[in-house]
Amino acid sequence: RCSGVSWVFFFQAEDGIRDFCLSRGLGDVYKRQVSTQSTWGKTQSYLKAMGGDQHDLNYYFKCMIGGLLGCGLTHTFVVPLDIVKCRKQVDPKLYKSLFDGISTIRRTEGFGGLTLGWVPTLIGYSAQGLGKFGFYEIFKDVYANIVGPDNAYKYRTIGYALSSASAEIIADALLCPMEALKVRIQTSKPGTYPTDFGVAFNKLKSEEGVKGFYKGLVPLWARQVPYTVVKFVFFERTVEAFYRYVFTRPKDSYNKATQLSITFLSGYIAGVLCAIVSHPADTMVSKLNAVKSDGGIGAALGTIYKQIGFAGLWHGLGTRIIMIGTLTGLQWWIYDTFKTAVGLQTTAGFKK
Repeated sequence: RCSGVSWVFFFQAEDGIRDFCLSRGLGDVYKRQVSTQSTWGKTQSYLKAMGGDQHDLNYYFKCMIGGLLGCGLTHTFVVPLDIVKCRKQVDPKLYKSLFDGISTIRRTEGFGGLTLGWVPTLIGYSAQGLGKFGFYEIFKDVYANIVGPDNAYKYRTIGYALSSASAEIIADALLCPMEALKVRIQTSKPGTYPTDFGVAFNKLKSEEGVKGFYKGLVPLWARQVPYTVVKFVFFERTVEAFYRYVFTRPKDSYNKATQLSITFLSGYIAGVLCAIVSHPADTMVSKLNAVKSDGGIGAALGTIYKQIGFAGLWHGLGTRIIMIGTLTGLQWWIYDTFKTAVGLQTTAGFKK
């Protein structure tokens, strides 16, 4: 039994096995030394000596910056796809396909039409990434420390889910104001709403107040929390599967390029599933933020559903699968690339 030791080992042992009790050639060493490591400080020091990452404020700060870069850059990169996706959700008949949407926008609105909303996208999703990845690491550590090492390993999938859901609640509160502004800019008919960030921000604030920036928070949670749970759970377990069944040597025997390729593939697979799970709520967010409403959010959502029906919730799914799969793979790749650049390990799941 691996008792009397901090949970940290289960997440960060880096000799190729995420479960230190079965670490190749090091299990006995771990067991002998761990028995005396009961305090947080001693465990952290021992973990650092064994080649893992010490979880301190500096570590969490680096993870936050990695998440900021991963989410902010990738969401800004796919703004053209996002514009087509959001407009098709608001008006399914507007474009025949993704490529038709892009070509139509470029022909009728010029190149600038494909970059609408890039500023609130960059600001909003950078803030979201900071909260999503940084607080995921924090909550993962907090919850695992509460239940102890044995349960942390046994119920690791639940741990991933709870940690990512908790982090996303905070992340969405950071994202929501810019998401509302982004959707309003992107989905309004050309000429009917300001496209300049400052002008659009002031217009939304003057017409709807603070409520206008946060009226989409509940449906945003409904979209993003399931999305993020799937994103992190499937990523962690896919990485674990790669190192268990495909890349079976100790993890640190593979170079960083290989480890980052595994990161990207795992992220892409998780992203496709994310898109499917969260798409109905994403449609609601787009529809809700695209219109001005004075009633409650519940009434507005009911009205939207009556207008589009169940089938309408799935408009734009194909575009979103392409967008989110690529997006998620790149996010994890940027996140892990940044981590390795600042001296941390790539993200790795358990292996037993």
